[in-house]
Amino acid sequence: MGRLVRGHWRADFNAYGGRKARQAFSYEAYIPDPIAELDPRLSTDIVQVVVEAEQAIHQLNEDSQAANLEAVARPLLRAESVASSRIEGLSLSQRRVAEALFDPEHSDLTARSVLNNILAMEEAIRLGDAGAALSVNDVQLIHRTLLNTPDDARLAGVIRTSQNWIGGSHDSPRDAAFIPPPPAEVPALLEDLCAFLGRIDLPAVVQAAIAHAQFETIHPFGDGNGRVGRCLIHAVLRRRGLAPKYVPPVSVILATNAAAYIGGLTAYREGRLEEWVGTFAAAMRTAGARARALTARLDQLQQDWWEKSGRPRSGSGAARLISLLAAYPVLDATTVAQVLDSSLQVARLAIRPLTEAGILTQITLGKRNRAWAAKEVFTAINAFEWDITTPDDVAQPRRPSPTRGYSATS
Repeated sequence: MGRLVRGHWRADFNAYGGRKARQAFSYEAYIPDPIAELDPRLSTDIVQVVVEAEQAIHQLNEDSQAANLEAVARPLLRAESVASSRIEGLSLSQRRVAEALFDPEHSDLTARSVLNNILAMEEAIRLGDAGAALSVNDVQLIHRTLLNTPDDARLAGVIRTSQNWIGGSHDSPRDAAFIPPPPAEVPALLEDLCAFLGRIDLPAVVQAAIAHAQFETIHPFGDGNGRVGRCLIHAVLRRRGLAPKYVPPVSVILATNAAAYIGGLTAYREGRLEEWVGTFAAAMRTAGARARALTARLDQLQQDWWEKSGRPRSGSGAARLISLLAAYPVLDATTVAQVLDSSLQVARLAIRPLTEAGILTQITLGKRNRAWAAKEVFTAINAFEWDITTPDDVAQPRRPSPTRGYSATS
């Protein structure tokens, strides 16, 4: 369960606010128990949820009929990264993410932050693919990838050396909702976490749940802990071979019910590990099942596009482009030439029948001017997120969700 240790906050006579804000006070920071050799005992009911979650993730990775792996993998990764960013207050539509990926030089700060989150997720997956246990250096690499901006350079990949806290005031931990371990405890706790990540004797979903909660409890960085912690989930699932192709977009589920997510992490810190594992596994089960519907829709779109564009012959530029549109929903001739490994002439010839069939719509973006968008891709992903936020009980209010359709500007 861990233990509380008392800390002392020095008086700051320049602090903003009234007299109380400038006074010294004591607080209690939480140090979790090591988990490298943890033997979690789970009830039959929770084990069943874990089994169902792993079955849903397995089915997600086996069911898609997409001719091109990227056509499904990239949209799912974008959905996961966008939702992980949304949990931290960085809201961006799928359309703006695709436009930022197409033209990153002209993206705003929020877009760049979400793009870095995608890159960090890709780095975590790459590390998971390597098969070795993650090291503290690997975790720092993921963090550096996430905070790869000039404003964050001083924090990127740097394990904190001062006390941090969650909630309350920005100035002190006086009214914090949670105070992580003192900085002197962090290095050993991270080494212990990485030892736990190297295990293969636990169900992958259980391992991912505990690793994520422990990382969030340690809170080892000055910023970006939530997003890195969710990256670790996918590093575990990839390393353990449960999700070899597609990430289950669990952050989409967690983002729709922040209270349950925070409550689950709180339960973990209070020693109710089984409660947290159940919450996490249920979210994974839903993510896998709902993502299968999205992959089926993307597969169907490819079939529809092939029909609408006149059934281009297999291997032609148009047919190959159709198989990649979900992965690259905003593009120009140069992008098409790169992804098809072809000349610009072949790329333009591939674009033409898709434009004539209304599959691609011409848009204008920044200095690169003419580009095209496959708007049905955004409609499909937005509908996926919209459906997730719709409660089963019609009497319940809708949870936060993206705007439907391509025209969303946020």
